[in-house]
Amino acid sequence: MTKDQWPQPLPKPVGLNAEWYRFCARGELRFQRCSSCGAWRHPPRVLCAACGSAEWTWELSSGTATVFSWTVTHQAIYPAFAEVAPYAVVIAEMGEGVRIVSNLRDGDPAALALGVALNVEIDRVNDDIGLPYVRLSDVRPSTS
Repeated sequence: MTKDQWPQPLPKPVGLNAEWYRFCARGELRFQRCSSCGAWRHPPRVLCAACGSAEWTWELSSGTATVFSWTVTHQAIYPAFAEVAPYAVVIAEMGEGVRIVSNLRDGDPAALALGVALNVEIDRVNDDIGLPYVRLSDVRPSTS
């Protein structure tokens, strides 16, 4: 899909965010990981919030997450989203501990609850931008 075919507005990534979106465009969900203390971080930034180190690498994510929070939008504020309303916007806590904001794809928003298992997938928009979205996982979180 090209930028001209994409129905919703696209981010205008710069700096480290642009690098993150380029990984997504290649189908790779990667997050920064501190080389000093091992802390994962997102959104991308130069220094580690845990230890202050400027040494880090981009590490591949497991692609698994759980619902941290969500909201269901019934009336789109931006016209391009009107055709998909109502839609769920989800804060997904990744297995690595970082959180991303994304939309629920092909799932019933009524099935969302705190801790529900999710899988993160990516739509490639162009060579520079890939957009992650979440799907309900077949794996259910343990209740113990």
